[in-house]
Amino acid sequence: MTSAPASLADRIAAPELVVVPGVHDMLAALTAKKVGFEIVYGSGFWLTASCFGMPDAGIVTYTEMLDRMATLVKVSGLQVIADADTGYGGLLNVHHTVRGFEAAGVAAIQIEDQAFPKKCGHTPNRVVVPAEEMIDKIGVAIEARRFSETLVIARTDARDSEGVSAAIERAQRYREAGADMLFVEGLRSEDEMRTACAEIDGPLMANMSNGGYTPMLSKHALEDVGYACAIYPALTGLAALHAMEVSLTELRDHGRAAPKAIEIGKFSDFVELVGFPEVWEFDKRWAR
Repeated sequence: MTSAPASLADRIAAPELVVVPGVHDMLAALTAKKVGFEIVYGSGFWLTASCFGMPDAGIVTYTEMLDRMATLVKVSGLQVIADADTGYGGLLNVHHTVRGFEAAGVAAIQIEDQAFPKKCGHTPNRVVVPAEEMIDKIGVAIEARRFSETLVIARTDARDSEGVSAAIERAQRYREAGADMLFVEGLRSEDEMRTACAEIDGPLMANMSNGGYTPMLSKHALEDVGYACAIYPALTGLAALHAMEVSLTELRDHGRAAPKAIEIGKFSDFVELVGFPEVWEFDKRWAR
């Protein structure tokens, strides 16, 4: 009998960096589980893109994203860090969001200080609300959660509009308001990352987004800088997108469903991944 996985709170308190892949759809989540990950990041950007084919610009609703997160938890059986954007509105919305996401089974809920409707943290023209407004949201989120094991992660997008020092000050105030982990988005250099980790009294999460603003550091480098956790939200989505484009281009140009530039997976592995063996076993026992 295997032991239960350590809680997210226990993991971020440990000296080893918590590596959390982002998953853009349910197949990515199942694959993450297959290769041994116990925690995944439900990215609003990538779940919006994969499910609706739309940009992460505050268009998708709370109800739609709650359904994605609930499905992610149910299908994967993993601990999920859920991107809850701004909490989808004002303080009452934040309360409703935390209650809904927690009931869906997520391990942590991330809320940011952007004005609604928000924008992706690695795109321009983001606007942040006053720090006091975000502090109230954190207070509401903490009050709304039914279990202390459900972590509240506070993200600030103030680096571009207010500067690094102001963003760090915001994060520290969010920690003092009760946030369990801090996320200073869009830092541009390793020096900025080190400064944030040195000056903020609390565990920090790094955003290792392929193609984003923040330098892509190794696990050991992030540990040295001082991070407790790192998310990799773009990895599975960009890898899958490239593989699909290469494969479809080969089909269009040469009429072949066997692209030379990449190796595609086995269909037998896929049907096992999505659970067909359980269906076949059920049929053996019950089909007439």
